[in-house]
Amino acid sequence: MNEPVIAIYDIGKTNKKLLLYDRSYRIVYQDQTNLPETIDDDGYPCEDVEKTSQWVKKSFKAVKRNKKFAIQALNVSAYGASFVHLDERGHPATPLYNYLKPYPEGLAEQLYNQYGGEETFTRQTASPRLGMLNSGLQLYWLKHRKPEMYRNIWRSLHLPQYFAYLIHGKCFNEITSLGCHTALWDFSHDRSHDWVYAEKIDATLPPVVATHSYEVVSNNNSNILCGVGIHDSSASLVPYLLAFEESFMLLSSGTWNITLNPFNEEPLTDDELRKDCLQYINYRGMSVKASRILMGREHDYQEARLAEHFGKSSDYHRSIVPDEELLKKLLSNTGTGQHFYPQTMQQTGPLPNFTEPSTDLSQFTNYEEAYHQLILNLVEMQAISMQLVTGQTPPQKVFISGGFCANQLFMRLLAAHFPTIRFYTTELDNASALGAALVMHRHWNRDQSIDHLFQFQEVQPVAIPNVSAYSFVKK
Repeated sequence: MNEPVIAIYDIGKTNKKLLLYDRSYRIVYQDQTNLPETIDDDGYPCEDVEKTSQWVKKSFKAVKRNKKFAIQALNVSAYGASFVHLDERGHPATPLYNYLKPYPEGLAEQLYNQYGGEETFTRQTASPRLGMLNSGLQLYWLKHRKPEMYRNIWRSLHLPQYFAYLIHGKCFNEITSLGCHTALWDFSHDRSHDWVYAEKIDATLPPVVATHSYEVVSNNNSNILCGVGIHDSSASLVPYLLAFEESFMLLSSGTWNITLNPFNEEPLTDDELRKDCLQYINYRGMSVKASRILMGREHDYQEARLAEHFGKSSDYHRSIVPDEELLKKLLSNTGTGQHFYPQTMQQTGPLPNFTEPSTDLSQFTNYEEAYHQLILNLVEMQAISMQLVTGQTPPQKVFISGGFCANQLFMRLLAAHFPTIRFYTTELDNASALGAALVMHRHWNRDQSIDHLFQFQEVQPVAIPNVSAYSFVKK
């Protein structure tokens, strides 16, 4: 008998996966590819949407023919800030422009000045000024700088909805993609922003549907319930929202450390926007306040300096465990008095205006002392970023996923900054793909519990009472 499964496309910028989950949400099949980039019409690197589309279609045909499985549902998780613009034949009318592509000088100011000024516009749309990362600004750019190309656009689909379109053939707008720093959505009025209508951008945008919507796709003698796709950051939050009723925050760590608080619906302030906060809309249509900080890049930059200066290997920091006596010495300022100010975070994060020079490493006795001081300073920056989205009612728990979970010193110091909140590291493989599957849960798999999917380990804060009072920022 064919095993009932749900198929999930998890489309990242680097890796593209097709996963089949059984009813217990175990992965029973995986197809993965990594496709070379191409260049757009301006010569800037971009994803080859044609090759990715071909892989999606080919891999879907293959699993449909696989007699081991009976595909009952399908959904897509994909990265945001990316539009596929279709012509009237339903084919891509433009390249898939890279969200890192530089935005033309003066064009964003033109938009902001016409529609209320930058502060008002970014606050209303919960979209810090991010250039091409504001996908709505891509449409504005095409209209004003590439009008001939813009005239060929029939529909504009965010990436998750485009790959779902390849399966079910319908064009939809979906709220987690629309409500993710696109500059298209007016959070204060819960609708598209006025500029979208004034510029007639709405003519290219299909109707908005709920994240759990689906289309029925015929497959021989059975049907596949095909979802409309979900933004990957919102998808990674879905398992936690389904599993836990009490308030929590999720810290997704890596190159960017992003704190998501789905229980803070307080409107964004101008100050929060300047400090790299924004709002998402989750799959339930509720706002999620988020803050971000370029923590992984800063850590790696500073750690490389330490390794070179002290003659250590590039992974030596992995052997460091918290030394509470050393921390007490550094916290009491009986150490070097040196601090690690951000060097790679300029114009990002909660401390965008630091201009202090790089730390003099000769002031430290050894690598261990320097690394403890580095993590003390990085943790304070992280704590400031998290505090921005904690809200008036702090959550009961913080779940942490990603690369920093393996750093005991970072984890235990961070937990000490928030003594009333319990911190947990969590292992949840393929979280965005799993979230995309769980959005479809009630349509195909109503009886299965998801509690078994989580593995947690509580973080024990360092036993130093004055950690949360420590601050190098004011010095």
